[in-house]
Amino acid sequence: MSPPILIFDMDGVLADVTESYRETIAQTVAHFTGVEIAPEQIQDYKNGGGFNDDWKLTHHIIARAGVSVPFDEVVEHFQKLFLGNGADGLILRERWAARPGMLEKLNERFRFAIFTGRPKAEVELTLNRFAPRLVFRPIVGMYEVANHKPAPDGLVEIRNASGGSKLYYIGDTPDDARCARAAGVPFIGVAAPLNPRYLDLVFLFQAEGAFAIVDDINYLEEVFSS
Repeated sequence: MSPPILIFDMDGVLADVTESYRETIAQTVAHFTGVEIAPEQIQDYKNGGGFNDDWKLTHHIIARAGVSVPFDEVVEHFQKLFLGNGADGLILRERWAARPGMLEKLNERFRFAIFTGRPKAEVELTLNRFAPRLVFRPIVGMYEVANHKPAPDGLVEIRNASGGSKLYYIGDTPDDARCARAAGVPFIGVAAPLNPRYLDLVFLFQAEGAFAIVDDINYLEEVFSS
């Protein structure tokens, strides 16, 4: 039997995106509406489910503010802020969540894969920056599935290619948990204590039958210590 596979979501799991994706949402909303949106409000949308796609969430918040803007125009401005010109994009504010050597140690027992709502090219930008020597295979992103989370398509694709290995999915939103449940894959929820809706998120993960709930991925060693 092949080693079990840890399948990671990207945002909020492998990478802290508080100052990248979340800040890009806030700045894009402010650009089109003049309204400042708080981190708590963004988290409320995430906890409510159905907004795994940050572009769609941003467009929805703008529309809720009474401003009509074409979706493509929102995406264009979002990406301009997020990617910048290669030297000033908000993506550069991301922080890698894992302590040095932690994932390398886990990799001795587990294979790694990624299933994320982020475009694969943006996954690779962050991996090349922080973890160029780690192998995540496959990487299933936004454009590799027909149906996005909470649909289980990405996990099903990874399971079909796994050779029968045991799978675990690690995510930070209720959509991640629902996706895992739909695929029949044990879910490990990441609920950071600094999350503005920390307790709400913990309760939501518990309601979805999470296999474990951790503050961040550095606690995965303890989850699998026995």
